[in-house]
Amino acid sequence: MNQYGRRAQRYWQQSLPRQYDQIPDPETFFAQMGETLATQIEDLAEKIEQRTPATPPSQDFMANLGRINMARQEAEIEVFREMLPQPESAAAQPEDDPAG
Repeated sequence: MNQYGRRAQRYWQQSLPRQYDQIPDPETFFAQMGETLATQIEDLAEKIEQRTPATPPSQDFMANLGRINMARQEAEIEVFREMLPQPESAAAQPEDDPAG
């Protein structure tokens, strides 16, 4: 299981314990989810990187590295937001509830 699968598994254990308990084979489920997350993150990070102009490597290596790292971080946040369900407590609240 990759890092994304482990992160998703921890999230489900902490935020979706009832749903987590209903997964027949968590190891396989989160290993597969981790692979899917990794692929989607990689694809989105590449798209984000392309939107930001690169500095020639000989001029500013650290600026390019920062750009790549920020693209990956942005992609991780977006993909996790889209792929992982809301926590059980938040899912129980109506969407127009000001407390939610």
